[in-house]
Amino acid sequence: MRRIPNFLLVLLILALALGASAASAQDDPALAAALQTMVAGFKGHVSFYARDLATGKTVAMDADQPVASASVIKLAILYEALQQIRAGRVHFDDRLSVTHEDQVPGSGVLLFFDTPTTVTFKDALTLMIALSDNTAANLSMDHVGIKNVDDRLISLGMKNTWLYKKVFTPADGPMPDDQKQFGLGKTTAHEMADLMVRIATCNLGPAPAIAGAGAAIPSDQALCGIAMHMLEVQFYRDGIPRYLDSAGPEAGITAIANKTGSLNQVRNDVGVVFTKKGDIVISAFTTGNADTSWTADNHAEILMAMLAQAVVEAWTR
Repeated sequence: MRRIPNFLLVLLILALALGASAASAQDDPALAAALQTMVAGFKGHVSFYARDLATGKTVAMDADQPVASASVIKLAILYEALQQIRAGRVHFDDRLSVTHEDQVPGSGVLLFFDTPTTVTFKDALTLMIALSDNTAANLSMDHVGIKNVDDRLISLGMKNTWLYKKVFTPADGPMPDDQKQFGLGKTTAHEMADLMVRIATCNLGPAPAIAGAGAAIPSDQALCGIAMHMLEVQFYRDGIPRYLDSAGPEAGITAIANKTGSLNQVRNDVGVVFTKKGDIVISAFTTGNADTSWTADNHAEILMAMLAQAVVEAWTR
């Protein structure tokens, strides 16, 4: 029997690997085609990734393209906070001081508080997630450290997710060349979906070494339950939850947890839809949007809602 030349064998192995990779990245072609039809006329760029946690089925559109994260990067701050609480380095009941200088514009309510005042770290995280409070996000970043957030993302193997700086605050120190392009942070639809999966499934990794004595440390399940509650009471519901909220129990949907991010030309939403047939993670990023209106009927908000509805209906029939 004639042997296959080594270079041909290498090419064959590469072809099989690429084929397997393509199949695993896009294993619902009918749904993928339907989603492509939905975005065809959209005036902007769409990056999208969804995963059915029960079946492992995925669907994606340009899911590995780096995009501006906007406030979705606050999920990374929350994840690092959970890890530091596990290690006893910070605690939910830590008191954070809020001064007038700390108050920054944009979303949230801490901007309107009389200062000086204090809030607990848990309250700051809740405001950061549920109301996307920018002042609370900056307080949380100061408490856990921006570098620690980025080091954590690197440890998770995320090559394109990065928190650059505090909100409405100049970048501090040397910055990567692409910081001016992406602003607060960057990510991909795929990587941010992976981070949401970790929170939703309580995959926090091995137990860390405890940093000295202190307050009692909640269990991983308790920590994840608190984090998911913050996401489930999300105030901004014009994207992923828009049509799914009204479908509710009749469609087998038991809860929706999500985190949004918005800029003039950016609308993003990453969430997990809990259904009786399994949980579905959806990660939608729209950039370069022609519609820059700040209304519930912004074209990108409606598109993300339609994509989410199509995915959930296809996978829960």
